[in-house]
Amino acid sequence: MALLKIENLHTYYGNVHALKGIDLEITEGEIVTLIGANGAGKSTTLRTISGLIPARNGELIFDDQDITAVPAHKIVEMGISHAPEGRQIFSTLTVTENLNMGAYTLGSDKQAIEENRRRVFELFPRLEERKTQLGGTLSGGEQQMLTIGRALMAKPKLLLLDEPSLGLAPMLVKTIFETIRAINANGVTVLLVEQNARAALKIAHRAYVLETGHVTLSGSAADLLADIRVRQAYLGES
Repeated sequence: MALLKIENLHTYYGNVHALKGIDLEITEGEIVTLIGANGAGKSTTLRTISGLIPARNGELIFDDQDITAVPAHKIVEMGISHAPEGRQIFSTLTVTENLNMGAYTLGSDKQAIEENRRRVFELFPRLEERKTQLGGTLSGGEQQMLTIGRALMAKPKLLLLDEPSLGLAPMLVKTIFETIRAINANGVTVLLVEQNARAALKIAHRAYVLETGHVTLSGSAADLLADIRVRQAYLGES
Protein backbone atom coordinates (compact mmCIF):
# COMPACT_ATOMS: atom_id res chain seq x y z
CA MET A 1 0.00 0.00 0.00
CA ALA A 2 1.48 3.33 -1.05
CA LEU A 3 2.02 5.97 1.62
CA LEU A 4 2.34 8.57 -1.16
CA LYS A 5 1.07 8.20 -4.70
CA ILE A 6 1.57 10.85 -7.36
CA GLU A 7 -0.27 10.60 -10.67
CA ASN A 8 0.17 12.77 -13.77
CA LEU A 9 1.57 15.70 -11.77
CA HIS A 10 2.05 18.99 -13.61
CA THR A 11 3.60 21.99 -11.88
CA TYR A 12 4.39 25.42 -13.30
CA TYR A 13 6.46 28.44 -12.32
CA GLY A 14 4.45 31.10 -14.10
CA ASN A 15 4.50 29.96 -17.72
CA VAL A 16 7.41 27.57 -17.18
CA HIS A 17 6.23 23.96 -17.22
CA ALA A 18 8.48 22.40 -14.55
CA LEU A 19 6.87 18.98 -13.93
CA LYS A 20 5.30 17.36 -16.97
CA GLY A 21 3.06 14.58 -15.84
CA ILE A 22 5.21 12.62 -13.42
CA ASP A 23 4.05 9.44 -11.67
CA LEU A 24 5.71 8.39 -8.43
CA GLU A 25 4.93 6.01 -5.58
CA ILE A 26 6.44 5.57 -2.12
CA THR A 27 5.63 2.66 0.16
CA GLU A 28 5.68 3.14 3.92
CA GLY A 29 9.10 2.35 5.38
CA GLU A 30 11.10 3.05 2.23
CA ILE A 31 13.89 5.43 1.36
CA VAL A 32 13.22 6.61 -2.19
CA THR A 33 15.64 8.92 -3.97
CA LEU A 34 15.17 11.27 -6.91
CA ILE A 35 18.24 11.82 -9.05
CA GLY A 36 18.78 14.03 -12.06
CA ALA A 37 20.63 17.06 -13.34
CA ASN A 38 20.10 20.59 -12.03
CA GLY A 39 16.77 21.87 -13.30
CA ALA A 40 15.30 18.41 -13.81
CA GLY A 41 12.45 19.08 -11.36
CA LYS A 42 13.64 17.29 -8.24
CA SER A 43 13.24 20.17 -5.78
CA THR A 44 10.02 21.20 -7.51
CA THR A 45 8.64 17.72 -6.83
CA LEU A 46 9.35 18.08 -3.11
CA ARG A 47 7.95 21.61 -3.00
CA THR A 48 4.75 20.47 -4.74
CA ILE A 49 4.30 17.54 -2.34
CA SER A 50 4.72 19.83 0.67
CA GLY A 51 2.27 22.40 -0.71
CA LEU A 52 4.77 25.21 -1.26
CA ILE A 53 3.96 25.22 -4.99
CA PRO A 54 0.45 24.37 -6.18
CA ALA A 55 -0.02 21.56 -8.67
CA ARG A 56 -1.68 22.67 -11.91
CA ASN A 57 -2.91 19.17 -12.78
CA GLY A 58 -2.64 15.68 -11.40
CA GLU A 59 -3.22 14.05 -8.05
CA LEU A 60 -1.29 13.67 -4.80
CA ILE A 61 -2.60 10.99 -2.44
CA PHE A 62 -0.95 10.74 0.98
CA ASP A 63 -2.01 8.13 3.51
CA ASP A 64 -5.27 7.58 1.55
CA GLN A 65 -6.10 11.31 1.55
CA ASP A 66 -6.07 13.69 -1.40
CA ILE A 67 -3.62 16.49 -0.55
CA THR A 68 -3.42 18.03 -4.03
CA ALA A 69 -5.02 21.31 -2.94
CA VAL A 70 -4.21 21.19 0.78
CA PRO A 71 -2.21 24.20 2.12
CA ALA A 72 1.35 23.65 3.30
CA HIS A 73 0.71 24.04 7.05
CA LYS A 74 -2.06 21.45 6.91
CA ILE A 75 0.19 19.04 5.03
CA VAL A 76 2.68 19.24 7.91
CA GLU A 77 -0.13 18.45 10.33
CA MET A 78 -1.04 15.41 8.20
CA GLY A 79 2.46 13.98 8.54
CA ILE A 80 4.80 15.37 5.85
CA SER A 81 7.85 17.42 6.87
CA HIS A 82 10.23 19.15 4.44
CA ALA A 83 13.91 19.88 5.11
CA PRO A 84 14.60 22.36 2.30
CA GLU A 85 17.68 22.93 0.18
CA GLY A 86 19.86 25.70 1.57
CA ARG A 87 18.94 24.88 5.20
CA GLN A 88 16.87 28.04 5.79
CA ILE A 89 17.28 27.98 9.55
CA PHE A 90 16.41 30.98 11.72
CA SER A 91 19.87 32.46 12.20
CA THR A 92 18.91 34.77 15.11
CA LEU A 93 17.18 32.03 17.11
CA THR A 94 18.93 29.45 19.25
CA VAL A 95 19.15 25.78 18.32
CA THR A 96 16.36 24.97 20.79
CA GLU A 97 14.18 27.79 19.46
CA ASN A 98 14.73 26.59 15.89
CA LEU A 99 13.68 23.09 16.88
CA ASN A 100 10.60 24.42 18.68
CA MET A 101 9.55 26.18 15.47
CA GLY A 102 9.35 22.76 13.84
CA ALA A 103 6.98 21.57 16.56
CA TYR A 104 4.27 24.20 16.05
CA THR A 105 1.76 21.51 15.07
CA LEU A 106 1.99 20.16 18.63
CA GLY A 107 0.61 23.39 20.06
CA SER A 108 1.16 23.72 23.81
CA ASP A 109 1.87 20.01 24.40
CA LYS A 110 5.16 20.59 26.22
CA GLN A 111 5.65 16.93 27.01
CA ALA A 112 5.41 15.91 23.34
CA ILE A 113 7.72 18.75 22.29
CA GLU A 114 10.32 17.76 24.87
CA GLU A 115 10.07 14.11 23.85
CA ASN A 116 10.57 14.95 20.18
CA ARG A 117 13.48 17.24 21.05
CA ARG A 118 15.07 14.41 23.04
CA ARG A 119 14.84 12.14 19.98
CA VAL A 120 16.48 14.81 17.82
CA PHE A 121 19.31 15.21 20.34
CA GLU A 122 19.83 11.44 20.34
CA LEU A 123 20.26 11.57 16.56
CA PHE A 124 22.39 14.73 16.67
CA PRO A 125 24.30 14.97 19.98
CA ARG A 126 26.13 18.01 18.59
CA LEU A 127 22.88 19.94 18.60
CA GLU A 128 22.37 19.26 22.29
CA GLU A 129 25.87 20.61 22.94
CA ARG A 130 24.92 23.75 20.98
CA LYS A 131 21.31 24.08 22.17
CA THR A 132 21.70 27.64 23.49
CA GLN A 133 23.82 28.79 20.54
CA LEU A 134 22.37 30.97 17.78
CA GLY A 135 21.64 29.09 14.56
CA GLY A 136 23.64 31.55 12.49
CA THR A 137 26.83 30.78 14.41
CA LEU A 138 26.74 27.03 13.69
CA SER A 139 28.97 25.36 11.12
CA GLY A 140 27.46 24.26 7.82
CA GLY A 141 27.23 20.66 9.00
CA GLU A 142 25.58 21.67 12.26
CA GLN A 143 23.09 23.84 10.38
CA GLN A 144 22.18 20.87 8.19
CA MET A 145 21.65 18.75 11.31
CA LEU A 146 19.42 21.51 12.66
CA THR A 147 17.40 21.65 9.43
CA ILE A 148 16.72 17.92 9.55
CA GLY A 149 16.09 18.02 13.30
CA ARG A 150 13.57 20.84 12.91
CA ALA A 151 11.69 18.80 10.28
CA LEU A 152 11.62 15.81 12.62
CA MET A 153 10.08 17.82 15.47
CA ALA A 154 6.62 17.39 13.92
CA LYS A 155 7.15 13.59 14.09
CA PRO A 156 6.42 13.06 10.37
CA LYS A 157 5.40 9.87 8.61
CA LEU A 158 7.18 11.12 5.48
CA LEU A 159 10.36 13.23 5.54
CA LEU A 160 11.32 15.17 2.40
CA LEU A 161 15.07 15.87 2.28
CA ASP A 162 16.41 18.29 -0.33
CA GLU A 163 20.19 18.13 -0.93
CA PRO A 164 21.20 17.32 2.67
CA SER A 165 24.88 16.82 1.80
CA LEU A 166 25.30 20.01 -0.26
CA GLY A 167 28.44 21.91 0.68
CA LEU A 168 29.52 19.53 3.44
CA ALA A 169 32.94 17.99 4.01
CA PRO A 170 33.22 14.26 3.12
CA MET A 171 33.24 13.07 6.74
CA LEU A 172 30.08 15.08 7.49
CA VAL A 173 28.45 13.73 4.34
CA LYS A 174 29.03 10.21 5.66
CA THR A 175 27.49 11.20 9.00
CA ILE A 176 24.41 12.72 7.33
CA PHE A 177 23.77 9.58 5.26
CA GLU A 178 24.20 7.34 8.30
CA THR A 179 21.66 9.53 10.09
CA ILE A 180 19.18 9.25 7.22
CA ARG A 181 19.43 5.48 7.55
CA ALA A 182 18.83 5.77 11.31
CA ILE A 183 15.80 8.03 10.79
CA ASN A 184 14.35 5.48 8.37
CA ALA A 185 15.11 2.60 10.77
CA ASN A 186 13.08 4.50 13.40
CA GLY A 187 10.00 4.25 11.19
CA VAL A 188 10.11 7.42 9.08
CA THR A 189 9.65 7.06 5.32
CA VAL A 190 12.11 9.24 3.37
CA LEU A 191 12.01 10.91 -0.04
CA LEU A 192 15.53 12.09 -0.77
CA VAL A 193 16.78 14.55 -3.39
CA GLU A 194 20.55 14.43 -3.50
CA GLN A 195 23.34 15.64 -5.80
CA ASN A 196 25.56 12.78 -4.60
CA ALA A 197 23.72 10.17 -6.64
CA ARG A 198 26.05 7.32 -5.75
CA ALA A 199 25.64 7.85 -2.00
CA ALA A 200 21.88 8.29 -2.36
CA LEU A 201 21.47 5.09 -4.37
CA LYS A 202 23.52 3.16 -1.83
CA ILE A 203 21.10 3.93 1.02
CA ALA A 204 17.83 4.01 -0.94
CA HIS A 205 15.45 1.13 -1.57
CA ARG A 206 14.14 2.54 -4.86
CA ALA A 207 14.92 5.45 -7.15
CA TYR A 208 13.49 7.63 -9.90
CA VAL A 209 15.47 9.52 -12.54
CA LEU A 210 14.04 12.91 -13.53
CA GLU A 211 14.97 14.66 -16.77
CA THR A 212 13.42 18.02 -17.72
CA GLY A 213 10.28 17.36 -15.71
CA HIS A 214 9.76 13.75 -16.80
CA VAL A 215 10.46 10.44 -15.04
CA THR A 216 12.74 8.61 -17.47
CA LEU A 217 13.84 5.66 -15.32
CA SER A 218 12.69 4.00 -12.13
CA GLY A 219 13.39 0.82 -10.24
CA SER A 220 15.30 -0.58 -7.32
CA ALA A 221 18.22 1.55 -6.22
CA ALA A 222 20.56 -1.39 -6.79
CA ASP A 223 19.37 -1.78 -10.38
CA LEU A 224 19.79 1.92 -11.13
CA LEU A 225 23.22 1.93 -9.50
CA ALA A 226 24.23 -0.79 -11.96
CA ASP A 227 22.51 0.80 -14.98
CA ILE A 228 25.08 1.97 -17.53
CA ARG A 229 22.94 5.01 -18.45
CA VAL A 230 22.80 6.16 -14.83
CA ARG A 231 26.50 5.43 -14.28
CA GLN A 232 27.47 7.53 -17.29
CA ALA A 233 25.04 10.40 -16.73
CA TYR A 234 25.12 10.79 -12.96
CA LEU A 235 28.04 8.84 -11.50
CA GLY A 236 30.77 10.32 -13.68
CA GLU A 237 31.75 7.11 -15.46
CA SER A 238 32.76 6.96 -19.11
